[in-house]
Amino acid sequence: MELSLPLTLTLLTLFAALTVASGWLGAQPPDLRKENPRLIPWRFIMLLTATVTIFLIIHALTVLGLKTETQARY
Repeated sequence: MELSLPLTLTLLTLFAALTVASGWLGAQPPDLRKENPRLIPWRFIMLLTATVTIFLIIHALTVLGLKTETQARY
């Protein structure tokens, strides 16, 4: 399955927003007055979504025509 440019940009926007939201939620100090601990690992989710965002940026640039190949020297 090949991702088209509109789908790539949509996923890029979604994952960038998830990265920002999970980074903000992971930076909040824990509330020790509550009985229940935080069970969602926001910092780990931020790292995963940031990695996917970087790959989607590279893919979008490749779809737009950026060539990263180096010519072989013989």
